[in-house]
Amino acid sequence: MSTDVTARSSAPAPPGKSGSAADGGLLGLVLSGLRGNMRQYGMLIALGLIVVLFAIWTDGDLLLPRNVSNLVLQNSYILILAIGMMLVIIAGHIDLSVGSLTAFVGAFAAVLTVHHGVSWPIALVLCLLVGAAAGAVQGFLIAYLGIPSFIVTLAGMLLFRGLTEILLKGQTLGPFPDGLQKLGNGFLPEAGPNTNYHNLTLLLGLVLVAAVVWQEFRDRRRQQEFSLDVVPTRLFLLKLTALVAAILVLTLLLASYKGAPIVLIILGALVVGYGYVMRNAVFGRHVYAIGGNLPAAKLSGVKDKKVTFYVFLNMGVLAALAGMVVAARLNAASPKAGVNFELEAIASSFIGGASMSGGVGTVLGAIIGGLVLGVLNNGMNLLSVGTDWQQVIKGLALLLAVGFDVWNKRKSGS
Repeated sequence: MSTDVTARSSAPAPPGKSGSAADGGLLGLVLSGLRGNMRQYGMLIALGLIVVLFAIWTDGDLLLPRNVSNLVLQNSYILILAIGMMLVIIAGHIDLSVGSLTAFVGAFAAVLTVHHGVSWPIALVLCLLVGAAAGAVQGFLIAYLGIPSFIVTLAGMLLFRGLTEILLKGQTLGPFPDGLQKLGNGFLPEAGPNTNYHNLTLLLGLVLVAAVVWQEFRDRRRQQEFSLDVVPTRLFLLKLTALVAAILVLTLLLASYKGAPIVLIILGALVVGYGYVMRNAVFGRHVYAIGGNLPAAKLSGVKDKKVTFYVFLNMGVLAALAGMVVAARLNAASPKAGVNFELEAIASSFIGGASMSGGVGTVLGAIIGGLVLGVLNNGMNLLSVGTDWQQVIKGLALLLAVGFDVWNKRKSGS
């Protein structure tokens, strides 16, 4: 009996369980979790570091309530475009027309409301329908006629830019009705007693915290029910604490200024809705399937042409929404609106974890990528960095993000 005990006590520990990694407490769990989920958490950690660095370099100006509110308003339309672009890239395509389409929709809205006196709710619906029609035409050419998405959307970029010039006759047109202006610049109304904070924003923040906690525990329980691997309990609680803390800090910052911007509520609804579709709906799984392995998806019965068509139709609708938001924020339609928006949306997607080969990416990742670019822009403006160097730094950020993705995939493969 003693021999058996000695043999077992001297046997080597299983891989990954020995040494300080197993006995290093919370730090060991964190490092182990990061190694296993580097793609998922890498950009989130990078965003946190960028925020901390610019908060220090700007003496806290980055995190002033007014600046945080402006940061949301300034980047809302890029984040809306990034959601749609992420779906396009996951499906294995690209869309170069979204910047020009946003400009065209803004011009169309200006003509309707300023020249023809159309009420802004009707103009909003018509503009979304125009975006859907533009996306449907491009989707049909790509999905059913087999024309490469790069060519179709490049033609669309030129076409919509030219139509914008024709509609506006080379001039800026405005202003928009007050109701439409609130889409890009408005805030939730005041409600309740005077607490020195925006009560409705505080309430929404608490509801969001409760929803996040419920969702995280629900997802963990479902993974355990299907005998899937889950992160250790202490690491899970650390992640949950960080999420709740981030939501509460953002809520307090916004509530101490004018409250949550209306466009933030719209953006939050888009993130929740599209996140659910891509995680749980059949359509979302089909988008991943055709981007990850198109021949296998066809053999599995996925209607790839139909999925591709709807992906581009959806991109057109979101581009129209972004066009309305940016026009409302500027309170005018301009022939030069939307320049390079498509590049910002594509960069946000790749920084947020999308793969050039398709089949990889998340809606939340697109938001994180957009926020990385947004914080970089805002922080460098506060530091009075020239636009030339800003372009250099953003280019390097994109290159590093894609390089990290390539390195991570090679490491996983080996």
